[in-house]
Amino acid sequence: MDIKCVTVIGLGLIGGSIAKALNEKVGIKRIIGIDRDSKVLSEALDKGVIVQGCTDITPDIYDSDIVFVCTPVNKTLEWIQKIIPYLNSRCIVTDAGSTKSQLMDKIEQLPDKFIFVGGHPMAGSEKSGFAYSQGHLFENAYYILIPCAKSTPEAVQELGNLVRKFGSIPLELTAQLHDHVTGAISHVPHVISAALVNMVKEADTAEQFMQKLAAGGFKDITRISSSSPEMWQSICFDNQKAVIEILNRYIGILKKFVKDLQSENEQKVYDFFSSAKNFRDSLSSKVTSLIPGTYELIIDVVDRPGIIGEVATLLGKNGINIKNMNINNNREFEGGVLTISLSDVQSLEKADEILTAHGYRVNRRK
Repeated sequence: MDIKCVTVIGLGLIGGSIAKALNEKVGIKRIIGIDRDSKVLSEALDKGVIVQGCTDITPDIYDSDIVFVCTPVNKTLEWIQKIIPYLNSRCIVTDAGSTKSQLMDKIEQLPDKFIFVGGHPMAGSEKSGFAYSQGHLFENAYYILIPCAKSTPEAVQELGNLVRKFGSIPLELTAQLHDHVTGAISHVPHVISAALVNMVKEADTAEQFMQKLAAGGFKDITRISSSSPEMWQSICFDNQKAVIEILNRYIGILKKFVKDLQSENEQKVYDFFSSAKNFRDSLSSKVTSLIPGTYELIIDVVDRPGIIGEVATLLGKNGINIKNMNINNNREFEGGVLTISLSDVQSLEKADEILTAHGYRVNRRK
């Protein structure tokens, strides 16, 4: 297929990043953006990400070779039904939602004839909205493709070829297997992260010492709790069966740990942590996961005037853009006091090399 026109419905983090990737990496110039927020459309138009912006369905989407529906999961079917009358016979419709079983069942039951391939880019951020979208978001990330009765082998292949140009790694799964896997590696971890934050909030002292000291490791493992509560409410209900099943398994593991701790079974408590360490250390650091990664360096510096400026200037002179910089007041597990956030793994590696060469002791947050 010679892709000349693509429509993206929903220009949030994922939809905006898809539009930017189509423009920057694939070279597609005619991108139609549909979003209920006119300010988002104006920004996308001003930046040249899209060439046409609409707050609702436009007949112009008939020219589209592919339509990406990047709305909240509970709105995806509604939008698909709205666009069906405007689709040409060769157009591929795909989504970007993180739950699939319920949606695919409903799509297969639609009497209309159209081509649909489920999609889920395994990348994201704890931040949401077009302002945080980026064309390289999907680099080295798995992009799950979910065929169904509305799919054709050619459409699956075409979509796979396209996401490869994003820098993604296409992988085909069934809807049921997709929901089971993402439930374990993304949905339940978000529940656990939120539960940890709420536990600390409820257990805190009157002086709020827990909040004051909650830096380092705690902030890192609960970072995803800053994600959109509306989105995660929707995801948990859409993938309710898998989430409940995996949470019950997790609760069982915690109960067993409590029992081993109470019985002072030192070997089983050791095995608990050892098993987790070995599996965690085996995870690839080169492939982007569904839970957003961090590109952060923790630098051990002496507290003296000008030190932050020295680090910033050194990196700036070498063309490295710092997204954020902050001081850690809790060095536990960190091995440093100054944290800098970078935009991608290439910047991370370059900054690490430069700072180390200038005598700084640097640790990467893994």
